[in-house]
Amino acid sequence: MGLTLRPCPAPGHPFVSPGVPMPPMGTLTRLLEAVGYFPQPGMEQLCGQQPLGSDAGTAPEDEGGTSGNPYAGLVSRLRAAWLSGRTRPLEYRMAQLEALGRFLEEKKQDILEALASDMRKPPFEAEFSEVLLCKNELNTTLNNLSRWMKDEQVDKNLATQLDTAFIRRDPYGVVLIITPCNYPIYHLVVPLVGAIAAGNCVIIKPSEIMKNSERLAVEALPRYVDKDCFAVVTAGMQETTRLLENKFDYIFFTGSPSVGRIVMTAAAKHLTPVTLELGGKNPCYVSDTCDVQNVARRVAWGRFFNAGQTCIAPDYILCSVEMQDKLLPALREAITTFYGPNPQESPDFARIVGDKQFRRVRALLCSGRVAIGGQTDEKEHYVAPTVLVDVQPSDPAMQEEIFGPILLIITVASVEEAIDFINSRERPLVVYVFSSDNKVVNQVLEKTSSGSFCGNDTLMHVTLTSLPFGGVGSSGLGKYHGRFTFDTFTHRRGCLQRGTGLEPINALRYPPYGPHKTGLVRAATTVKRQGDCALL
Repeated sequence: MGLTLRPCPAPGHPFVSPGVPMPPMGTLTRLLEAVGYFPQPGMEQLCGQQPLGSDAGTAPEDEGGTSGNPYAGLVSRLRAAWLSGRTRPLEYRMAQLEALGRFLEEKKQDILEALASDMRKPPFEAEFSEVLLCKNELNTTLNNLSRWMKDEQVDKNLATQLDTAFIRRDPYGVVLIITPCNYPIYHLVVPLVGAIAAGNCVIIKPSEIMKNSERLAVEALPRYVDKDCFAVVTAGMQETTRLLENKFDYIFFTGSPSVGRIVMTAAAKHLTPVTLELGGKNPCYVSDTCDVQNVARRVAWGRFFNAGQTCIAPDYILCSVEMQDKLLPALREAITTFYGPNPQESPDFARIVGDKQFRRVRALLCSGRVAIGGQTDEKEHYVAPTVLVDVQPSDPAMQEEIFGPILLIITVASVEEAIDFINSRERPLVVYVFSSDNKVVNQVLEKTSSGSFCGNDTLMHVTLTSLPFGGVGSSGLGKYHGRFTFDTFTHRRGCLQRGTGLEPINALRYPPYGPHKTGLVRAATTVKRQGDCALL
């Protein structure tokens, strides 16, 4: 399964990218080994997700035989298409986006079935997170693209008043999108929408651990979009290593911080800009002044949605001992209401995506004490909705993102202690807080740092295309959603167009210099602070 490539252009063709001979395993593979990425168990997940190295994907053959890299011909072909200007017109971008919309509409049932086969994702969760949210991103872009693409006029100084100064939004060129397995369609379509809207050519590397979703992307998506400008490739670890050796103009990666560093290392070789959508441990502070039943339902939904395999799920609760005593029965009631007395039999509870990820999550159950749940079934990759208490900051479950249906509770004496605890750790992808007192909500907002913030709910902030989504520090680099996705894949090009006349005015800046010229040039180009005045 893979993309059949056209022969590479002949040697000497202006669009041929010369291959760089590499040792058999490649420098990036050695780097993977050096950081313990493989073959150490559990580390082969991209964002707790897809292994870079399984036997699911293989690199396409280098039919042209003109480069040592098996993907060089594909990258060269897409770069030639981009340099031709094919992807730049508004009409082309709109047509490709409309085609992507037809893919979502016509293949909706196939998407739901693929996700059910891969991880028993419930139809509601699949349609909401993998179809509806994608359509929202698409429609937001279609509704606004002509306005987003327009040149932005900017302020001018006295010397350039007769000229035109503007910002042109240019596409980067050929971009690479690497997707994880937890939301395989969403993480493929949403960045692709922005990349197409910005006028780029795109290579997409879907998650190989989600066999059916990967097959759908490889076989169905190319029937809708322009094959000369957009390609889907399958790749294992070694193939992805070779893919990253190529020069891309932008790389968009969703995955774990450890693999994000590897991607960034590969990008640095070519000075390629990147967006890294990573993960982390998202805290959730629950104050003593709140509706306990509402908090339990909203936290349980956010934690156990998609069997906890959501990078913005609340990872651990910070609350007082008194609030913990109230929360536990409320959480137990919420879990029973959502999934019944035996969640394993519920059609509304998904499964862990793979063997190694299941074993990794199961091992975290040794942290603290199981207060709710804790049951597992390796054959089904089932981990019950679980709540752990008496968890210590040094426990294994506090050393990594859970990425499974386990919620931790850590007791603190006050909101100040909760804030200190949050700030003592790496900055998370999102901070949650529940309180009936707006002062407490604002205190947590103002005194912590995170990629996003959500008060009195979980997950819902990502449903707004008007909000940027992305991490900070170890939780990520860059942002997307709505206009922000378009901007991510767009180079803001500063432009000044001057007339060819009025040369006597320009003569003021030419040598020989003197005090008179200096004064005139200063007056024509100085930017003054508002409120300043000058005596003439």
